[in-house]
Amino acid sequence: MSSPFLVVRGSLRDRWPLGAGSLRRAWRTAIPAFAGIATILASPLIADDTMPPAPYAYKQLEDPRLEAKAEALMETLRCLVCQGQSIADSDASMAGDMRNQVRLRIKAGEQPEAVRAWLMERYGDYISYKPVLSATTWPLFAVPALLLVVAGIVFARRLRRAK
Repeated sequence: MSSPFLVVRGSLRDRWPLGAGSLRRAWRTAIPAFAGIATILASPLIADDTMPPAPYAYKQLEDPRLEAKAEALMETLRCLVCQGQSIADSDASMAGDMRNQVRLRIKAGEQPEAVRAWLMERYGDYISYKPVLSATTWPLFAVPALLLVVAGIVFARRLRRAK
């Protein structure tokens, strides 16, 4: 009794049901497919940031007053990559570019609020840790006040019932 899993003798042509020609064709299509998959899986490594940092990303301004203005502004701007840090604390390359822009604009004589407005226009309201009242942010201000009013009404009713 012979086992179908055990091949003792014979060539590759005997074991491969479609013949050696189809085996070669299978390898010819499999190798490029594996190479394509390996390229796709390695693409995050290829996409690593190789650009040098912006000039003022890590270098302070010469004037201490201007640098103090820039640092105060950078502490109130959110890093869009880290989302938990300000651009002053983040090491992300995008935060470095934003620090560079802040320092360049402050050095050029712009006021910090004008720089904040420019960045909010460019990246949206989310970038600022100090939200402004607008058509999209009014719930940030209204909902806590509404919750306080509702809590006060519930508390007052419970006090009346307790008496």
